[in-house]
Amino acid sequence: MKLLEPLVINGMRVPNRVMVPAMVTRLSGEDGFVTQAISDRYVRYAQGEVGLIVVEAMAIHGSNAGPLLRIGEDKFIPGLKEMNARIHGTSDSKVVPQLIHFMKISKSGWRQTVDMLSIEEIERIVEQFGQAAARAREAGFDGIELHNAHGYTLASFVSSANKRTDEYGGTTLENRLRLIGRVMESVRRYVGDDFPVGIRYLADEFVREGYTIEDARLIGLRMAQLGADYLSLSVGGKFEDAVHTPGHVLHAYSGYSGDRCMPGAKYPPALHLAYAEQIRAFVRGKGYDVPIIAAGKLSDPRVAEEALVSGKLDMVAIARGLLADPDWVRKVRLGALDRIVECDYCNVCKQLDGAHMPVTCFLWPKGAMQAPAADDAAAAPNWPEGNAGITVKEGPNGLTLKWKKAQGSPTYYDVYRADDEGEMRVVDGVKTTMFTDSGLLGGMSYRYYVRACDATGHASAPSEVVHYTPPLPSAAVARAETIGVA
Repeated sequence: MKLLEPLVINGMRVPNRVMVPAMVTRLSGEDGFVTQAISDRYVRYAQGEVGLIVVEAMAIHGSNAGPLLRIGEDKFIPGLKEMNARIHGTSDSKVVPQLIHFMKISKSGWRQTVDMLSIEEIERIVEQFGQAAARAREAGFDGIELHNAHGYTLASFVSSANKRTDEYGGTTLENRLRLIGRVMESVRRYVGDDFPVGIRYLADEFVREGYTIEDARLIGLRMAQLGADYLSLSVGGKFEDAVHTPGHVLHAYSGYSGDRCMPGAKYPPALHLAYAEQIRAFVRGKGYDVPIIAAGKLSDPRVAEEALVSGKLDMVAIARGLLADPDWVRKVRLGALDRIVECDYCNVCKQLDGAHMPVTCFLWPKGAMQAPAADDAAAAPNWPEGNAGITVKEGPNGLTLKWKKAQGSPTYYDVYRADDEGEMRVVDGVKTTMFTDSGLLGGMSYRYYVRACDATGHASAPSEVVHYTPPLPSAAVARAETIGVA
């Protein structure tokens, strides 16, 4: 299975092709030191056999940013070193920090932009990235990742919305790429050529005046020319279209570009895969064999495997899916796909991040701060004879399904739906015995069943199947009769 094959990145042997990309946990204090909770979160991914663990964005400077890890001073090294020792003592997982520089924002909605930075400040940023990389190596990380994505400093220089008019300005692509080039030179000066350095950047900014895949292919080529050891692709997550909530700092994932960055349930799976395929083909066509990694609703093992086998990318990045189930890789290896806790993309985790609250998963047991430990021997919840007693009733908000509570210890219920003769798939995970479907179209036939799941993904057999066909509106009925449609 391609998912389980190792990948060597500049001497770093990653045991499989699955990455957990950087996700802010909000589990540190304002001081930025490693806490027990943060250490436990990343050790949990190692227990689940995730190939490459990217630790949440880690500030290289001292600006206030709420609960965010830091690496801008030597005092942070001991805590990071201890966390890395725990991770490496747990499995063969590799671990890198995502190094970030961000500009100032305020609760008034004001934000600092790249055209406000002086040359002296830019010089300081270049040096800070190099020093932070050296601290990462000293702390026992296996490499580093430069955060050149979303609404933060490096990405804002690369953006075609860059308003500077000097040699770092948005007038030309080369000028926009100047800072990341200097940062790479600084990093290599501090850590050498034998230390893996990945770069995360955007395949599409998804904002007005932002760049698209046309620039993204060229940016990827330049990153490879600069010596990036892998390219990790994201999209969107910009401040340009952020929605300001009075009394709160801007959240870069609150606008449409944020929706595209962390696509919710209404978006299709693997929706950004075509970007990875185009960038990979372009960069390879220019003679650079740098691994391409992409995220975006890739948590179905069958979809992820096909993406790898078909050569669209070299590694899959799964954020919310691995938050929901850190044992995803382990269950794939064991062939226990049926026990994977399936992310339903409700984006409660995204909302918690935006509120600077500890990031957890809605599908975990109530009050849990970490995903529950694996329990291969647990008995799945069940209904006698598989009969959940499902009832359906149409109301003003759509079709409501209700069912009986399962026996055992159900934590949540997966709701499956198929349209006409389509394949059954999970449409939601709920913690109550009720689900309302507001997305039905009259004249289509629908089938539903539910499964009761415990905290680690042990699931009942499918319940009985119920069918429902909402009526066509009278105007549609008349038109169908006119043109002879059954």
